[in-house]
Amino acid sequence: MNWKFWNKDKSKDKKKKVKKSAGREWFDAILFAVIAATLIRGLFIEAYTIPTGSMEKTLLVGDFLFVSKVNYGARMPITPVSFPFAHHTMPVTGTKAYWDGIQWKYRRLPGLSKIKRNDVVVFNYPMDADAPLSRPVDKRENYIKRCLAIGGDTISIINAQVFVNSKPAEVPEFGEKYYKVQSDGTEFNPQTLEDMHIEAQRSAEDEYFFNMTGADAEVVKKWANVKSVTRYVAPSDLQIFPHSPNHPWSADNFGPLIIPKEGWTVKLDSASYPLYERAITLYEGNKVERAGNNFVINGKQTSTYTFKMNFYWMMGDNRDNSLDSRYWGFVPEDHIVGKALFVWMSWDANGSFFNKIRWSRILDGIH
Repeated sequence: MNWKFWNKDKSKDKKKKVKKSAGREWFDAILFAVIAATLIRGLFIEAYTIPTGSMEKTLLVGDFLFVSKVNYGARMPITPVSFPFAHHTMPVTGTKAYWDGIQWKYRRLPGLSKIKRNDVVVFNYPMDADAPLSRPVDKRENYIKRCLAIGGDTISIINAQVFVNSKPAEVPEFGEKYYKVQSDGTEFNPQTLEDMHIEAQRSAEDEYFFNMTGADAEVVKKWANVKSVTRYVAPSDLQIFPHSPNHPWSADNFGPLIIPKEGWTVKLDSASYPLYERAITLYEGNKVERAGNNFVINGKQTSTYTFKMNFYWMMGDNRDNSLDSRYWGFVPEDHIVGKALFVWMSWDANGSFFNKIRWSRILDGIH
C-alpha cells in the first residue's frame, strides 16, 4: 500500500491555465458592463433628459434626471430583441433599433407603491402606436408629465382649473399658464422679464400674453404700468380628445370624464364609445364591430365593456405648451416606465460660459 497518497501523481497530465489574450479580456469586460448596465437600467434606475418645456418651470429644458423603475415595479421587456442602449432608433443610420418579430406579454415586477395623483411620471407616448411609426409599447417615445388622475377618478377642467372627483386639483408650485396682461401702453423691461423667466408675446399695442406661474402673475399685477392680469382660457378645439363634435371641449374647459380602472364596466352608447374606443380596441386589443348603438366585441354582442387595465391622465405643468392627455387621452398601465426622482445635472444651452450649468438644480428633488 502506498502510504504517500497525499503526494501528487506527477505521472498524470496536469491542466495548465491558459492566460487570456488582451482582446479576450476587453471583450469580457465590455460584455459584463453591457449586461450590468442593461439590468440596472431595466430594473432599477435610468437617466433621462428633458428636451421640451412642457413641464416648466418644474423641469427645465436641459435637466438630466434619474427615473426609478423600482417605485412602480420594473416592466419586463415586451420587445426583447433590441440593440443595447438604443431606445427605438439607431444613431447615425436612423433605422429601427429593435426587431418586433417577437413580442412578449406585458408583465411587471412588484413595486414599492402605486402611481399616486401628482406624481411626475415617465411613460411611453401612446400615439406612437399609430402609423407610420406603429411602434411596440416599450419602444414608443418617452414622455414625462404629471399624473392628475388615476383609474376610477373623474376629471374635469373648468376655466383652466382642474377638478378631480369634483375637488380642485393641487396646482403645481412652478406650473405655468398664459395670462393676458393689459398695459398702459408702456413697454415692459426685457431684462426684468428674462430675470423672471417670463415668456412674453405682444398681441396689441397695449396687450400681451405672459406665460408664467401664479406667483409671478401676482407680482406682475402690482407693476405700475399694468392695468389688468387675467388667466387665458382656450376656446373649443376639435384637436382636443376625443376629437368629436359631440364633445366640444377645450384645453381649459373639459369633461367630466371617468378614467378607466381595472374591473370597471362602462355602458356603451353613442356618447361613451368615442371616449373609450381607443382604450378598448388598441390598448386592450379587442375587435369591435358597431352598428349604431349595437356593439359586437370579439364576436359577442354586448352593451357594456369591462376594462382589464388601469389607465391614467397625464398633463404638463406648462399647461398651454404641453401636448398631453387633453389631446390624446388615456395612458395605459403597460405604458408606464417609472417615477421621476431628482435632477442630477442641469445644462442651460443659452447660458453664458460660466453659467451653462444650473448649479442650484443639481440633486434637486422633483415634486
